[in-house]
Amino acid sequence: MVIYSEENRWSDFDWFLGKYDFFYQKYGHKFFAIRHKTILGIYDNFDNALADNISKGFPVGTFIVQECTGDESGYTCLLYTSPSPRD
Repeated sequence: MVIYSEENRWSDFDWFLGKYDFFYQKYGHKFFAIRHKTILGIYDNFDNALADNISKGFPVGTFIVQECTGDESGYTCLLYTSPSPRD
């Protein structure tokens, strides 16, 4: 059984980032399912990427699905917090 570790996830994410501009130029705005630096599929939305790979026998957590938007919004998330009204 092949384990898909946190290290594997980060390695796949870094690999994806290194090819991000190429992927966007070639495919446009898509969602990439990736495992061990291999593209499992390219999809129009997250739900299809997840469902297709689960149906192929890859349990959730054994691959990543990464959005490619052409800019950093595809791989970053900003969280804003405001002080509690009691502060």
